[in-house]
Amino acid sequence: MSEQENEQDKQSAEEETVEATAEEQAQAGDEGEAGEEDIAGLKERAEQAEKKLAEADARAQAEIRNVRKRAEKDVEAAHKYALEKFANDLLKVADSLERALATLDADDEALQPAREGTELTLKALLDVFREHNIEQINPEGEVFNPEWHEAMTMVARDDMEPNRVVDVLEKGYTLNGRLLRPARVVVSKAE
Repeated sequence: MSEQENEQDKQSAEEETVEATAEEQAQAGDEGEAGEEDIAGLKERAEQAEKKLAEADARAQAEIRNVRKRAEKDVEAAHKYALEKFANDLLKVADSLERALATLDADDEALQPAREGTELTLKALLDVFREHNIEQINPEGEVFNPEWHEAMTMVARDDMEPNRVVDVLEKGYTLNGRLLRPARVVVSKAE
């Protein structure tokens, strides 16, 4: 090979090296820009993930508060109405005492002690009921209310306006304002 050819080969090799270096630098520049774009994208996705996490956390906190409130209400209701079944059973005792009073002749002197004892026992039971927020419903003479009264029968009465409670067969009771048992009544109707 001649010297001239060597020079040309050197020049070509230098040109190729310069081109390769330029390409590498261009690629590195592109990668740098791409790397910066990737970092910006990653930052944006991280911010979005943080927002979603904050929203999920807020929802979870709200759900926890709601569950806690519901549990507190359930516990309060359980305390408030825990006596309901027991109170319903005791209503039978009150009914029996009232029936006993109705059958004991108030004019018979021999039955007077039994009558007084039954009255005192019934009074004591009703006092205990009041202490535990069990209230008696005795609607005689009132307007019939289907929410609180159960009509057992209707009778024609000309001395009373229609839809009035004529007689109370069994008194009703409430526990903390909630109906335990409606009053069982006789209701007037027009002739």
